[in-house]
Amino acid sequence: MGWAQRLFDRRDSWFRLVLLDLSGLSYLVFYDEGRHPTTTQWVLAVLAFVVGPVLSRWPMLAFLLQTGLLGVALVVLGDPTINQVAASWALGEVALWARKPRLIWLATGLLLAVYLVFATPGKVELFGILSLPIGLPLLLGLVLRTTRELGEQAQRRAEAESRAARADERGVIARELHDVVAHHVASMVLRVGVARHVLPGLDPRVAEVLDDVHGTGTAALNDLRKLVEVLRGSGERGDAALTAIEPGALPAALGAAVETARMTGITVEADIDEAVGKLDAVRGMAVLRLTQEALTNVAKHAGPAARARLLVSVADDEVSWEVSDDGGGVYKNPEMSGGHGLIGMRERAEVLGGVLTAGPDGGGWRVRTVLPGAAA
Repeated sequence: MGWAQRLFDRRDSWFRLVLLDLSGLSYLVFYDEGRHPTTTQWVLAVLAFVVGPVLSRWPMLAFLLQTGLLGVALVVLGDPTINQVAASWALGEVALWARKPRLIWLATGLLLAVYLVFATPGKVELFGILSLPIGLPLLLGLVLRTTRELGEQAQRRAEAESRAARADERGVIARELHDVVAHHVASMVLRVGVARHVLPGLDPRVAEVLDDVHGTGTAALNDLRKLVEVLRGSGERGDAALTAIEPGALPAALGAAVETARMTGITVEADIDEAVGKLDAVRGMAVLRLTQEALTNVAKHAGPAARARLLVSVADDEVSWEVSDDGGGVYKNPEMSGGHGLIGMRERAEVLGGVLTAGPDGGGWRVRTVLPGAAA
């Protein structure tokens, strides 16, 4: 948050009002040559100076007190400027922070009534009152209020979209996990069924155990299918690209992802540890999906002139993965594009216990993570 935003933040209202007090103090100290503030003027000014910062968290109460001081100043002072500014600023605070809009208009009417009742006739014109001491702070407060509300709405919308993107990514991960687990369970069920029929003279107790394992595995497969249907949602198409890959095929799949990226025009340098072929299927799928998304982002945000580098290494069963690029001369921040690719990548890494970091790197962008070992 920049200093300009902090200046109009609710938590820093006291600081904003202290600055206003300092300007009012300067007005009194550097008064017109030949004239000096009276004791009454100092008293009313000091009261106004104290009320502002002390009651900054209660704008309506501060406005009522400042308006009361203004009424007194209009009657007893020849120069009520300090109290006029204080009351006007208090009206702006009400317009900015009042929970109910009708309070804004009640405060506006009250300040107008004070001017009409207590101001010396002939010294203050109705147009002048409506334009400067009332109209200007009211307009400023309403503009800042509208800007703040629009910003809060945009933030809530972005958070909702982020949650939806994370939920979508979890659904994709769950479907991929279904493919991996279902593949292994189906293989177990098939082998148990074969063993049940080809082994001659089985002890009835062993046959009963094999039948139980076969039935349990079949039920597990049916439950997995129902679960993935719920995650997919009614009417949502299945994605053939989400089928599981054998761990030994991961280096080739990563190579294919690199070649696909090169077809978009970008130059990709790949350094892939052959040990990735020994990873479990879940982490292997994650590495493949992260690579595909990251290289797609390079092509999308850095352009075909970009040079990218893919690093995948395995050490102590931990997978270190990184994709970086040089920006291609037309670098854009992927987080400002309005897409949800990075959100999905972070979710995928976090599901496996990793933390994905992404940020500017020289003239381009770098994204990396470390996926813990399968035991962890």
